[in-house]
Amino acid sequence: MQNLTYEELAEFVKSDILQQFYLKRLEKLNALNFNELLKRKNPYLFKAKNIKTAEELIRYILDAFLSSQEETVFGDLMEKLAIHICKAVYGGYKAEQGKFKSIDLIFDRDGKTYVVGIKSGPHWGNRDQQDAMKRNFIAGKALLRAEGNTQEIIAVNGCCYGKDSRPNKGEYLKLCGQEFWSLISGEDDLYTKIIEPLDEEAQQKDDMFKDAYFKKVNIFTVQFGNMYFVGGEIDWVKLLEFVSRKPLSTQSGTASSQKFFPFINE
Repeated sequence: MQNLTYEELAEFVKSDILQQFYLKRLEKLNALNFNELLKRKNPYLFKAKNIKTAEELIRYILDAFLSSQEETVFGDLMEKLAIHICKAVYGGYKAEQGKFKSIDLIFDRDGKTYVVGIKSGPHWGNRDQQDAMKRNFIAGKALLRAEGNTQEIIAVNGCCYGKDSRPNKGEYLKLCGQEFWSLISGEDDLYTKIIEPLDEEAQQKDDMFKDAYFKKVNIFTVQFGNMYFVGGEIDWVKLLEFVSRKPLSTQSGTASSQKFFPFINE
């Protein structure tokens, strides 16, 4: 890659991507409290899955919480990596937030200007969100034209992984995985090179994270057992009341369920 060696790329991935990922991951874990975690998931689903132990339930909720947080955190870091690479190779720059909506990266290549909205993978958003991105691409092109850009301007929905068999979406291109990384770097095999420095550092940092993870599991398991166990079994009614029961201050002012369901207890 022009102006960026593999050694420099590897160091950036290790120090700015992986280190930040585990730091933010650990911050999310440490900041999580027991009640906040418990309110996040559906007790009916736990019962339907025949969960019997406190540890099983806690790990299920905690893993789901961390997974959703990690997708967001790592997606932001991969966007940072893409902009860093494109800046070194093509002088790309991060689009000004507030001015350019749905656009993260702007750069020139081969006499053309590319405006890129970066997503983690190809399966994101509903039709309304995708239509909004399309409108924002059109508006972004108009802004560049108003600023005097006379080159062909190409809008790209760039996805850090995955594939799309129909990349031409009319108003924009959807380039995923290898095609995306090749566009912003000029190197067809860059997408495979990124994985190598991730692998080199991940094990050590993951071991440190797991220590904190299992401590949190143990603490929350004890708390759950103390609050929601009766005779060694999960008290599902008490758990449901905590997650779903309306506040006491509103109960007296609300019509009784008998009014809506008169057949109950008849």
